[in-house]
Amino acid sequence: MTTRTDIERVLWKACDSFRGKIDSSRYKDYILSMLFVKYLSDVTKEKRENYMVQYNGDKRRVERAMSRERFSIDKESTFDFLYSERNNNEIGQKINIALSHIEEHNSGKLRNVFRAIDFNSQVDFGDVKEKNATLRNLLEDFHDLDLRPRQLGSADIIGDAYEYMIANFASDAGKKGGEFFTPSQVSELVASLVKPQENDRIYDPTCGSGGLLLKAYKKVPSGKVAIYGQELNAQTWALCTMIMFLHGVDDARIWQGDTLSNPQNLEDDQLMRFQVVVANPPFSLDKWDSGFLANAGLDAKGKKQEKMTASMDAYKRFDIGVPPSSKGDYAFVLHMLKSLDGNNGRMAVVLPHGVLFRGASEGKIRRALVDSNLLDAVIGLPANLFYGTGIPACILVFRTGRTRDDVLFIDASGEGNFEKGKNQNILRPCDIKKIVETYEARENVEKYSYRASRKEITDNDYNLNIPRYVDTFEEEELVDIDEVKQNIANIEAELAQVQAQMAKYLEELGL
Repeated sequence: MTTRTDIERVLWKACDSFRGKIDSSRYKDYILSMLFVKYLSDVTKEKRENYMVQYNGDKRRVERAMSRERFSIDKESTFDFLYSERNNNEIGQKINIALSHIEEHNSGKLRNVFRAIDFNSQVDFGDVKEKNATLRNLLEDFHDLDLRPRQLGSADIIGDAYEYMIANFASDAGKKGGEFFTPSQVSELVASLVKPQENDRIYDPTCGSGGLLLKAYKKVPSGKVAIYGQELNAQTWALCTMIMFLHGVDDARIWQGDTLSNPQNLEDDQLMRFQVVVANPPFSLDKWDSGFLANAGLDAKGKKQEKMTASMDAYKRFDIGVPPSSKGDYAFVLHMLKSLDGNNGRMAVVLPHGVLFRGASEGKIRRALVDSNLLDAVIGLPANLFYGTGIPACILVFRTGRTRDDVLFIDASGEGNFEKGKNQNILRPCDIKKIVETYEARENVEKYSYRASRKEITDNDYNLNIPRYVDTFEEEELVDIDEVKQNIANIEAELAQVQAQMAKYLEELGL
């Protein structure tokens, strides 16, 4: 059997072929693409072997059966063929051709998935000799890895290996612009809060590699949900598409592009509506409105407009307020709320704590959201949960069709509510369970949760900072002065005894 550990060992071995030559944030795409090709090849190999047995070697019937499988791969696109050509001076181009054929033969599911990767790149690989050596090593690293389904035990093992690698690369990828990989336990928490149901549409407007979407998808055992997403970065979009495919989510609709200025999930020229919306958008994204300003044209004085206005958005997402250009947090929140089903919508979004109390236009937006009675809960998370940043985050939960008139505040950042790691803190299953159960029960728990009325929030000038509602202050223990005095006296007596003994030794030595 091929275990996840076996796959991870090969992946890290493959990394050694690239280290020192290409930045890790780049070479992961080559490694994961090769893993993808190896998996497709081995699945195809096993399918063909099974059909050969089933149809007693009748090749025509075998090929007919193969044509009905969920994906197709020709002989010269298989890993085995590429491995046989590993010493060819044109191996980089041969891999590119293989990837192109895979896209063409599976255009409905894998269109353009390899467009951002070039195995023949001189920029990444250097001269021909160096490039060929690296690619030969990569093919040899994967050669002995058996990814046939009967060897894997679980179909998710490949997708899980993908996520493992992405998570590990995220820690040293030097993420810019506030983009942080969502740890698996945070994704699990978010998915548990929104409780996806059969026939729901599930949406992530900043889906990254798809971890949040997958966690939400897996909450519905039957898989009878529709998955939608959008991702700006082309390489990350490609990884997301591959991960969805590896997990068997063939009908996921994942678009590439700027969600704010160019949303792709549309219906009748309006934003599509979803029962479940989840996201971990880039924290406090600077110049989030650049896409609007680029297409804004001239103002009344004939000058290029330099400030975003609500009228620039065709979908009326910013009518209650336009977030500051330097902080895009509420821009994503408003987009998500506009995309939320009006009757039974559930939404959970990971954000920096600043959204809870920052003023100016953000304060105006926060006031409008509270007054609209859409905000259901505010959950404070421990610091150091995310790769690449120690920024403490929170989760805002929104629901449409609310009948209650309160907001639940949960402070899960305190001691005992997470596991401290060397470089990164971790939410344990018991920690996630406690948050979810407290959210569902909407109970006041001392030093952990508080259900605040909208009047209380109004009286606090719409400030949602969690310590205003959840008192976690710990009184210091009273000091027993008499005990302290006695301890000091005992120490002084011991010190005098040591000094007397030392003086005796010095006298004996004639010093």
